[in-house]
Amino acid sequence: MVMAFTGPVADRLALRELLDSYSNAVMEKDAPSWSACWAEDAFWALPEVPDLEGFSGREAIVAAWVQSMDVYGLDNCTRPMIYVTTPGSIAVDGDVARGTSYTSEIYQDPHTGKELRVRGRYEDEMARIDGRWVFTRRTYRVLHTAHAGEPVT
Repeated sequence: MVMAFTGPVADRLALRELLDSYSNAVMEKDAPSWSACWAEDAFWALPEVPDLEGFSGREAIVAAWVQSMDVYGLDNCTRPMIYVTTPGSIAVDGDVARGTSYTSEIYQDPHTGKELRVRGRYEDEMARIDGRWVFTRRTYRVLHTAHAGEPVT
């Protein structure tokens, strides 16, 4: 059996806090806090989401995220989306780590206005830079989407 969580507990806790800080920043639409989760030369990709297919560098990543938060939210974007992350694995090897995390999101489809409930999966790479863990690469895939009030199939 392969262990899903390996490496020093203190580092795994710090990486869990990185995931939680990222989620909290989404829920608060807090760009400075969200930006702090990223390495300067990071890469972020949501290949299945129009206009968010991939960005290199923290400045480009944050600019794309800020723009996306203008269209992904609730109550016609007067409230932020609901966004929760659950770690599936975290493997620490010195000052680098890899992990998988799962997301649960609720937001209005920017094209139809219908409320969506989306489950996704991030493949993550992280590094300890200047004593702090940050994302160096995040790639997202949608696992399941349902419209609120519709039966799950």
